[in-house]
Order: sequence, then structure tokens, then C-alpha cells
Amino acid sequence: MEPWLLETPFGFSIDMSFWQTFLSLPPLEMIKAIFVVLAWWLIAILLFRKALNEWMAFKQKEHLKTWQWTVLAVDIPAEFVQSPKAVEQIFVNLSGAQINYSVYERYFEGKLPRWFSFEIISIEGYIQFVVRTEVSFRDLVEAAIYAQYSEAEITEVEDYVTMIPEVFPNTEFEAQGAEFSLAESEVYPIRTYPEFEYTISKDVVFTDPMAAILENFSRIGPGEHLWMQIAILPVDNSWKQDGIDLVKKIVANKKEPKTGGLVGMVGSAPEWVLKNAIQAWNYDFSVEEEKKKKEDAVGKVSDLTPGAKAVIESIEDKISKLGFKCRVRVLYAAKNELFKPHKCVQGLIGAMNQFYINNRNGFKAKIIGGQDIVTAYKTRALKFNDDPYILNIEELATIWHFPLPLVKTPLIQKANIKRGEPPINLPVEHFTMPLKSKAVGPKIEEKPKEVKLEDLPYA
Repeated sequence: MEPWLLETPFGFSIDMSFWQTFLSLPPLEMIKAIFVVLAWWLIAILLFRKALNEWMAFKQKEHLKTWQWTVLAVDIPAEFVQSPKAVEQIFVNLSGAQINYSVYERYFEGKLPRWFSFEIISIEGYIQFVVRTEVSFRDLVEAAIYAQYSEAEITEVEDYVTMIPEVFPNTEFEAQGAEFSLAESEVYPIRTYPEFEYTISKDVVFTDPMAAILENFSRIGPGEHLWMQIAILPVDNSWKQDGIDLVKKIVANKKEPKTGGLVGMVGSAPEWVLKNAIQAWNYDFSVEEEKKKKEDAVGKVSDLTPGAKAVIESIEDKISKLGFKCRVRVLYAAKNELFKPHKCVQGLIGAMNQFYINNRNGFKAKIIGGQDIVTAYKTRALKFNDDPYILNIEELATIWHFPLPLVKTPLIQKANIKRGEPPINLPVEHFTMPLKSKAVGPKIEEKPKEVKLEDLPYA
């Protein structure tokens, strides 16, 4: 029998020639051979994943064609006082739209959950709060708003994005905008509305962060458009595990590992194999046992600095509430002779900086011009250049909420609580609402109908 053949009790032989050749190689050549074999497997996995993603994208486009979108203009009475907590509750209700599809539904039928877009728009200085939703969740959106703002007026309108051309650049309009992403990991919270309360006297003063945002919308004039949207998708609570793991690392005084992504992992693979081979050759069990004892030592919260304790509390506060996958973006479009993005886009970026808080999180902006930002805005895309990120309901209510009466912004659309016939021959200045109402939908003269729990799609 040849030395590389291994006889088994079952009457057949195993060819060991490959392993004989492999084990006879010098250590460096052995490591290279292992890397080559693993590289082919990695390439095969990447190609399979690419093909799978292309198939999913195709099926999702087919599935999206069956959706019908509706745009709702929301008007709140001028004297209706509600804190951002009310809008936070609106987002709680919308979390009922969260759906978990099976593997077959996601990969073979292309099904994906429906998302919402909460928007603030200024059309030539006319400011309007808008919600875009798929028609199957229109009742859910209206019920959530009426539950917190009983005197609200919700009107279905035509999608305002048709007011600017589809293709850029063109001879009439120019466009520029920004996409906002988080500066740090999504488990770190931004500055939220409870932190905008200042005690400067015996009474607590709330400085509405919406004032700084709406100030930029009020600077728009004829021939100009400034639009802001927050696309949101309800998700399950699996994202909270990252926050729990981070808290444990901070308490144990362990730093988060940093990687260079997939390219960095592939490039460092030979170094990793060689390093571990050397360590295995010179293994010292006594040193390893001592190291393990130190790693097993449980950190105590009492040993942390006040700053670290505050960070842990903020992370725990964020993961204690419901979250949504989000994407925030802004678009400025104007006729060529009026195009001045510096007067509002940069100002809006500055207004978003008020949500930054040291040692936690904030927004960073990426300026995008022309066709890319127009396409992303018109489609309300959750994922365009980057992946969406998690914001919880408190963070969302901080960025998008109906302003308090103390915010004095001209031409913002607000509903009237009382209606009556004006005196005869009373001179009135007319201002035409630029959004066109659709024939269908609730009439603005009607009072909100009573909503029964059994009628809601999430009951």
C-alpha cells in the first residue's frame, strides 16, 4: 500500500497525498496556500451576494409598482398648545405598521415594508407640514394625528414635487441639497427636546428648536422652493442589542474595535494568519490565564467618570423607546436667475447642528447637487448613498413637530378654530394656497370623525 493511502475499517481507502504535500511545505508557503483557498471562497460568496441583491432589487421594483401613495397636508390651529410629546405619540402609533416578512416573501416575492415621509416645505415662502404615506396606511396616519390634535385639518393634496422638473440640469431650474447622516454610532442619541428647556427664572422656559429650522423656510421668495423630509420605516427592537453591548463595553472599560470594512479585513488576512501562527508556536499558558482573569473582571458603574455615566444613561434612554430607520434630507430648487442656495441650505445645516451634543451624537451633512438630490427627494428613498440609521420617537419628535404658538413664522399654514362669515365689504388680502387639493379625501370643514379602536389597522 502506498504511504499516502489510509485504509479504513469500512473497506475503502482515503488518499492523503494532498495533506502529505501540504504539510511538507515551508510555513510561509503553507500560509500562502491557505490564503489562496480562502480567497476563492470569499470571491464566490461575494458574487453570490451580489447576484442575490440584484434579484431582490428587481423583485422589489416590481412590488413597488403596486403601491399607491398619497400626500396629506396637515394644519394645526394657531392657538393649539401641544408639546413635542404629542408628536412623539404619533410616531408610537405609526410603529403599528411594522411588518416582518418571511425569507421567501423578501427574496422571491420582493416584498418590503411600507414607509412614511414627514416633510416641511416652503413654496415661495408658503410653509406647510406634509405627510406622505401609502394609501393602505392613510387611516392609521389620520387617526394618529387626530388622537393628539383633535382640531387638526388633514387635506389630501397633489404631490408638490411635480412643481420642479424631473431632469437636472435644465434651462429653467437649478437644485442643490444635503443628506444628513449621524456623526457617531446610531445607538448614541442626539440632543432632544427635553434638553431645550432652560431655567432662567422660577418658570421653565422651552426654546423650540423648530424656530431655527422654520426661519430658513421663511426666507424663500417667488420662484424658489425649500423642502425637507424625514423618511421613516418602523422596525423591530433588534437594534437595541447594539446599545446594550456598548453599555457593557463602557462599564468594562473596553474600547470598541475599529475595522477597515471588508477591504481591510481581506487585506489584513495574511498578517492575521501569520501572527496567530507565531503566537501558537510560542504559546505561554500562564500569560494567557493571567490575561483572561483581567478580562473577566467585571467593571462597576461606580468606577466610571461622571461623563461616562451620562453617556450610559443617554444610551439607555434611547434604547428604552421605539425606533425607526430614518433618512433626513433637504432640497433647494429655484429658477436659474434666483438660485442662491447659500441663503437657506447652509442655514438649515446650521439649524440641524443644534441637535449635536458632546460625547453623544449629532448630524453631519453632505452637500449634493443636481439630479442625485432631486431623485432621492422625489422618491423619498430611505437608502440612497448610505444606509439609513435609527432614530427613536423622541429624536424624531424633536426634529419634526408642529411649532408652538411662540414661534412666529409668517405664512405658515394653520387651521382656524372658529369660522364665521366676514362683514360685508370687508377688504381682505388674498393669498392662494400653492398646494392643489384633490377631489377625494376629507373635507376641511368637517370635524374629525370619532375613531374606534376596532377600525384601526393595528388593533
